[in-house]
Amino acid sequence: MHCYPWKSVITSPCVSHVLSLRHFTKHFQCAKSHTFRRTRFHSDTHTDVAVSTTTSCFKSLSSTQQNQIHLYVDTLLQWNQKMNLTATKEADEVMERHIEDSLAILPPIRTCYNLQSNEQISLIDVGSGAGLPGLVLAIACPDWRVTLLESINKRCVFLEHVVTVTGLTNVKVVRGRAESCGHDVMYREKFDVAIARAVAEMRVLAEYCLPLVRIGGLFVAAKGHDPKEEVENAENAVRMLGGSILQISPVDSHSPYGQRTTVICRKDHSTPQKYPREAGTPSKLPL
Repeated sequence: MHCYPWKSVITSPCVSHVLSLRHFTKHFQCAKSHTFRRTRFHSDTHTDVAVSTTTSCFKSLSSTQQNQIHLYVDTLLQWNQKMNLTATKEADEVMERHIEDSLAILPPIRTCYNLQSNEQISLIDVGSGAGLPGLVLAIACPDWRVTLLESINKRCVFLEHVVTVTGLTNVKVVRGRAESCGHDVMYREKFDVAIARAVAEMRVLAEYCLPLVRIGGLFVAAKGHDPKEEVENAENAVRMLGGSILQISPVDSHSPYGQRTTVICRKDHSTPQKYPREAGTPSKLPL
């Protein structure tokens, strides 16, 4: 269970200096009216679904990766007819709302982590659901080791099916809750990056994700167009869990629906052993 690829769903038994939040807020507000220069890296059997391929993030992928995206979108829409994976019903909308927004998360991660495009990291997608953004990132970055953490079994079955269909060898699917995995020695403070999209508010996400991140790693939250108030409310929780808010970054997404920013936190110290609290408590009583 320590090497890739994985052939079955695993069930869990369970940088730069830090600036002030006020500084981030000021720069974020300026970024909404100006181009935000936040990265120094640039990404240089075919499905029958008519997927738009005109957007820049998708076009930067290789032909093999583009085909894997097509297969993923096709499979997602087919399975979505019998189980609730996404409210999006059309392929073009999936590309805009989900695929492009997932790909747009990469530059801020690479900037904060100071990565070259082919450098290997370990990443966990917390509350992966339909595999967004984790599966998309695994396709775009085949050298990354990606873990998809999902608590609902039927979604895990879907994720494992997509891994097989697309031929991905760098993905591990784990069925479990973040509150349990955060105390499991196999997962606690083991990942370079923990990421979450459309799961919960920042205070809750911090308690889900930061215990999984190694010291010096990143917690990345994909958020809406203006997360300022939410981030301000979460600043104390992030600090309690051993982290600090590193960057609020608008993303180069073409989608009119999905997230417009990523909030990136650095893990500075070990998370106190009492966190995360028992299942359900973080969402009911946020820090």
